[in-house]
Amino acid sequence: MTSATTDVLDLIVSTYRETLRRDELGPYSDFYEAGGDSMVAFQIVTRLTAALDVEVPIALVFACPTPADLATAVGDLD
Repeated sequence: MTSATTDVLDLIVSTYRETLRRDELGPYSDFYEAGGDSMVAFQIVTRLTAALDVEVPIALVFACPTPADLATAVGDLD
């Protein structure tokens, strides 16, 4: 994992924790098991799009349900 991917992963984990209000979430926590739904996914991509200055499609949250998977996919958007 590159430094840039690690930075994105840290941001995504932080965003999941804040949005889902669950401090125990980590890189391999499942979005669905943590209580994620379409509204939470929208909030996550809105925050990530603003922080990363890259359009993050909402479908990625559903296709890549862990922060680690999402970090990899977001890294591929550049």
